[in-house]
Amino acid sequence: MARDRERYEEGHRKKKKKTNRRKKQKRKVILVIAAILLALIGLVFAYAWSKYGKLGRIDIKDKDVKVNDLTKDTEKGLKGYESIALFGLDNRSTGNFESGNSDTIIVVSINKKTGEIKMASVYRDTYLDIENDKFRKANAAYANGGPKQAMEMLNKNLDLNITDYVSVDFNALVDAIDLLGGIELDITEEEAKWLNGYVVETNKVTGHNSGTVSAGTNVHVDGVQATSYARIRYVGLDYQRTERQRTVITKMFEKAKSCDIFTLNSLLDEMLPQISTSLSMTEMLGLAGNVAKYHMGENTGFPFDKESHDVGSLGDMVIPIDLESNVIQLHQFLYTNEAYTPSETVKNLSATIRANTGY
Repeated sequence: MARDRERYEEGHRKKKKKTNRRKKQKRKVILVIAAILLALIGLVFAYAWSKYGKLGRIDIKDKDVKVNDLTKDTEKGLKGYESIALFGLDNRSTGNFESGNSDTIIVVSINKKTGEIKMASVYRDTYLDIENDKFRKANAAYANGGPKQAMEMLNKNLDLNITDYVSVDFNALVDAIDLLGGIELDITEEEAKWLNGYVVETNKVTGHNSGTVSAGTNVHVDGVQATSYARIRYVGLDYQRTERQRTVITKMFEKAKSCDIFTLNSLLDEMLPQISTSLSMTEMLGLAGNVAKYHMGENTGFPFDKESHDVGSLGDMVIPIDLESNVIQLHQFLYTNEAYTPSETVKNLSATIRANTGY
């Protein structure tokens, strides 16, 4: 009996040692996996931070950007979307994002559920309240108060809740398109004539040496040529110019989605120092995390119903007819919000524009 008990206790001790050994090995494996995961997460954040640090950021707190007193239906309609203001500056000096006329003003709406991206260009000469009942061309808001005032101008006149922006200049667009290997555009004879005229100035501003292009379908263009195409305003005035700008952005987006990781890395390294934004790294990572489901939807210009007319000493303006009805159409287009009701602010601005212009 004693011997049997000794054998049992010896076997139990060996079994316990083996179990403890297995537990220790398991813990070691878990620790190694955890260490690897932590290292990978650290590398991802280090990579992201290295890119983010290159951005020309202007720190604007969301709570500091003024928004109208919106109705519950309007807030509900905006809730499922990310809205960002995109500004293209007509600055000849690289990296100056504090001021300058924003000759490109685009409201971008991203459907959080479907990933659909829509764009609405606000014509730069649109007669709007840029600050404290000061009615001027819309592009003057950025020149007077930088991106914060430009966002507030959009929020006030269009009942939006934009608190983030992205600004670029000539050089950024040229370099980005070149790194993507160029894009294809449909160019008319009249557009080709003006495009080639703009190429000379764009070359001078950016230090490039691009040649001329011919009219045609699916014409391959480089950065200077595509930027010059987006700048044409003497074919269809500013209305078609903004359409050309949206076409270039859409073509770039489609090209970028099909690029390999090395091209995208080069694109980020080259582009980020030439971009200014208020987006935090967390917000940028959140947007980047959904890039696979993003796709381009329709785009348009604002105002939909308009008249071009002189307004006193301010000169030729694009006048919304009327602002209130145009803003209703905008919310239906960008946010598919049929329940949107204009705020008192928009109603009052609409009445003031009518009184000031007769439209």
